[in-house]
Amino acid sequence: LQSPQFKLLYDIYHMQIMEGDVIRTIMRDHRWFGHYHTAGNPGRNDPDDSQELNYPAICRAIRDTGYQGWVAQEFIPRDPAPQAAAASLRDAVLTCDV
Repeated sequence: LQSPQFKLLYDIYHMQIMEGDVIRTIMRDHRWFGHYHTAGNPGRNDPDDSQELNYPAICRAIRDTGYQGWVAQEFIPRDPAPQAAAASLRDAVLTCDV
């Protein structure tokens, strides 16, 4: 397609398990991305320090491309209890707020 309106979803978790080198692919191909999803790896859990992905660095790379769209939190909280899950979401948003 030769349309600037056509964009792809960049799922950070899936890109990590399929290819790795997330920051490099974001910096190289960002013009094709219209939306980003987060999740920790392994396990698709909370995107925190216990995971192999460095979300502050990833989100800085996204910001540095000039992206001004949405970054959606799409992870499975380790603790599904409502208050714990809400705290996980709050922490994930703060982690990605660079």
